[in-house]
Amino acid sequence: MEQKRSGFSGKLGFVLAAAGSAVGLGNIWRFPYLAAKYGGGMFLLVYIILAVTFGFSLMVAEIGIGRKSQQSAITAFKQLDKRFSFLGYLAAAVPAVILPYYSVIGGWVTKYMADFFTGNGSAAAQDGYFGNYISQVGEPVLYFLIFMALTVFIVLFGVEKGIEKVSKVMMPVLVILSIGIAIYSVTIPGAMEGVIYYLKPELENFSVTTVIAALGQLFYSMSLAMGIMITYGSYMKREVNVESSTRQISVFDTGIAFFAGLMIIPAVFAFSGGDESALGQGPGLMFVTLPKVFETMAGGQIIGAVFFVLVLLAALTSSISLTETVVASLMDKLHIKRIPACIIVLASCILLGLVSIFGYSIWADVTVIGMQFLDFFDFISNTIMMPILAIITCIFVGYFIKPQAIIDEVESAGVKFKSKKLFVVMIKYVSPIFILLILVSSILNAFGVIKI
Repeated sequence: MEQKRSGFSGKLGFVLAAAGSAVGLGNIWRFPYLAAKYGGGMFLLVYIILAVTFGFSLMVAEIGIGRKSQQSAITAFKQLDKRFSFLGYLAAAVPAVILPYYSVIGGWVTKYMADFFTGNGSAAAQDGYFGNYISQVGEPVLYFLIFMALTVFIVLFGVEKGIEKVSKVMMPVLVILSIGIAIYSVTIPGAMEGVIYYLKPELENFSVTTVIAALGQLFYSMSLAMGIMITYGSYMKREVNVESSTRQISVFDTGIAFFAGLMIIPAVFAFSGGDESALGQGPGLMFVTLPKVFETMAGGQIIGAVFFVLVLLAALTSSISLTETVVASLMDKLHIKRIPACIIVLASCILLGLVSIFGYSIWADVTVIGMQFLDFFDFISNTIMMPILAIITCIFVGYFIKPQAIIDEVESAGVKFKSKKLFVVMIKYVSPIFILLILVSSILNAFGVIKI
């Protein structure tokens, strides 16, 4: 174990690294797809409201737990209340399950970026290209290993010299690319219809499923209930303001998601004649529909290359935080140094990642409860483990260590916690009910009992 706990150099380093964690593939392809499906401007409005209430409160709680305990996710809960030591194992297990299959998708992004940079963007736009690619073994494994190697290489350098230094470069570049591509997208002839749909809330588009979908996306997008913010909070200096840092992370995360919608929805509207179904679903949006859009654009090869650079940066910032959370858990629990912890994480990630890759190729006929391996890992982590972790975290803070413990931690920096009343109400009463609603509805939806 390291003699002195690693840490971010200051507020900027923490905010950029935590925002980098929050900004990932969920912002770039999942948010635009959900916004298109659940009412455009109404979904956007609901999401923003939830981000500044529910998302803000849960993130403050997690960062507060990390800084107060000075421990990673696996040992933080035990440090504050031994009865909740089991929760640390669940918090450490979530990123351990997500990282391998997330890195497989990161490999897909790396492959498409290489395609557009080598002038192969036209081939990527052809029908069946994506399905044919993931059904192979060789290339998906190669690009997965490249993506994983990049991630672990950065984490090896530690918190300040690795994660913070890279985040200070990648996050500003990511913001600039997002704004640039969004400006280009909204100026495409025929794109304004998509802009209006995306930005104008229509009351008839509001429904319970809109709220559930926006809340589910918030979890996915803000790195909540993954142990990440607890781990990053443990690296945070005492004098840094938790409340203002959390708000800045939320602005970064919501801003990138907002610009991702402006990048994708108007462009797809323009080239599909306003057909919302053209936005596709899940990976189809990014790997099937968008290459076709780039193919019809003037300079689409260049725009496509820049876009996939943006997506790769977003994927890397999140995979770095997932890896660091697992590495930190091993270091704190097993009392080992960073390098052996990184080697263990890399080896286990490769093994589980190969299972996800083979699930689309040589093991394509093998399913778990009707799902391919990657989909099953996603279902277990996002639909089951994360909501359960979030509910128990709210109960832990709300009724055992009490909200005042987190309020005291926030105010230990010598500042007043301006939103403490909102925080208390959300953590004790509102958030647990909403999260339970997500958990139940998502499970029922997964098994076809209801349709969301």
